Amino acid sequence: MRISLLYAVSAVLVLSGFSCLAQTQNAPANATATAPLTAPAKDVVFTQEQLDQMLAPIALYPDPLLAQVLMASTYPGEIAEAVTWSKAHPGAKGDDAVKQVSSQTWDPSVQALVAFPQVLATLGQDPVWVQRLGDAFLAQPDDVMDGVQRLRHQAQAAGNLQSNQYQNVTVQAAPAPATPAPAPAPANSSTTIVIEPADPQVVYVPTYNPTTTYGTWAYPASPPVYYPPPPAYYPGSALMAGLAFGTGVAIVASLWGDCDWDNNDIDIDVDRYNNLNRNTQINRNQNKWQHNSLHRDGVPYRDSRSREHYGRQLDGANQRGAFRGDDAQRAQAREKARSSMDRHGIERPATTNLQARDQARRAQVDNRMQAGADRPRASDRSQGTGGNIRESQQPRQQNAQTNQRRQELSQTRQGTPKRPTASPGSARNNAFAGARSPSQSNAQALRGRTSQASATRPSAARSAGHQISRPSSAPMRQRGGGRR
Repeated sequence: MRISLLYAVSAVLVLSGFSCLAQTQNAPANATATAPLTAPAKDVVFTQEQLDQMLAPIALYPDPLLAQVLMASTYPGEIAEAVTWSKAHPGAKGDDAVKQVSSQTWDPSVQALVAFPQVLATLGQDPVWVQRLGDAFLAQPDDVMDGVQRLRHQAQAAGNLQSNQYQNVTVQAAPAPATPAPAPAPANSSTTIVIEPADPQVVYVPTYNPTTTYGTWAYPASPPVYYPPPPAYYPGSALMAGLAFGTGVAIVASLWGDCDWDNNDIDIDVDRYNNLNRNTQINRNQNKWQHNSLHRDGVPYRDSRSREHYGRQLDGANQRGAFRGDDAQRAQAREKARSSMDRHGIERPATTNLQARDQARRAQVDNRMQAGADRPRASDRSQGTGGNIRESQQPRQQNAQTNQRRQELSQTRQGTPKRPTASPGSARNNAFAGARSPSQSNAQALRGRTSQASATRPSAARSAGHQISRPSSAPMRQRGGGRR
């Protein structure tokens, strides 16, 4: 009986332990399942203050024109080329100007801006601002669109934004946010201000002073920049407040983008786009703008997300090696050859232009050092390599001196004055040699006359030790012998 009771108690304890263990194991899973998911932190490149400052000069443009500027600003290098082209063709505008640049390699959004030379004249005043504007639109499109609406509400509150014969300004209800805002939203965030041309086929580009058009600027430390309008398109417009409109630009298909304030992106009118851009047709599904990194022209992206997204390799890049015949077997053989070169002390061939230039520069330095090492030093000129050179030159010098003595002796016997000859290694005589040392020339002339006089003296001169001429021994050699 006791044994059965003990078994029962043990079984109850074991079952209780398994139950607690199961609850302990399930607790983390349940906690993970019920914990709220937090979105990854957003890479903020520009603050709200910086965005408002860079958006102030263009926030009051008509929506279609603003969309074209935002798209084109992501290609700052091509905008600079378009500015140059517009300056060289001051009379080109509208659809006709866009057709003239159809052969250019620019993005269609940049080509569309040549229809508005006054806009390009403004953008050309500050290329850095244009690049920052494009970087902001790529990295923070929602913040950029929200900044435009924030500035438009400020201009409307200041009484500087309303409908007229040039534009239609409408206020629409903003879409309800998908998630509740963490903080109280501003009063004007519930509405969206839309600016459209009064005539869809004529666009008037406004010009204004952003330091006064938005009322009291919210950031005194970072006031907006005012780019004066080109006088050719805005004659006599000295602006202090409000908007001014110059000559309208007649268009039919030049503006094919529009702001989508519900999704904070840009819609594309496919029909207008295809009518204008015959070389780059799109289909109906491509009605949302996408940045094309091919037209970036090497300008680096500012934020890491854009660099990762737009800076990746093009499709099919991983297949280029196989197309060129480069496979794993060839790579292994190439690495084996490089290892063999390292073992034998041979420098590896250059794989880039920079390495090739460095190798050529090192080779030039080595050649100079080798040439300096082979050249005999001043201390070794009398010994070593220099001594060998001097020793090799000594027989030549001795032969030259012997020939010179023989020539002097022959001239003395014949009574001809001896001519001064240059010793080996000395300067060569010329017609002006006597002018340098007159005393030496006189001594040589006197010595020649003395030799000539001694040759004609009788035998008494022999006692004085002078040499006299003797008959040649050639006849004796002809007779078969000489004196014995």
